[in-house]
Amino acid sequence: QVQLVESGGGLVQPGGSLSLSCAASGSISSISGMGWYRQPPGKERELVASITSGRHTNYADAVKGRFTISIDNAKKVVYLQMNSLEPEDTATYYCYADSVVAAVSWGQGTQVTVSS
Repeated sequence: QVQLVESGGGLVQPGGSLSLSCAASGSISSISGMGWYRQPPGKERELVASITSGRHTNYADAVKGRFTISIDNAKKVVYLQMNSLEPEDTATYYCYADSVVAAVSWGQGTQVTVSS
């Protein structure tokens, strides 16, 4: 089983930057990829970015060119650098981990609010 703990959310003005991190513990050797989803208020959860253990990345169109996902494979820590933030990026951000032997694991969520 994999446990995930996120950190780094907060309040930022439009155009600003924030960095999120998510540390995995438990059966981290079974993790094949990690990433981030977000859920804006009143909306469905949506994929933001993902990265495999081979560092292949995938981004939602809405964040391409502004967000960067990276991973420390040895420690199974995934990062999300968010630049040029917009009010539409306001959401609860959830880290997830894919495992080759278990169901997807989710973090508890961290709030990102972009507002002046």
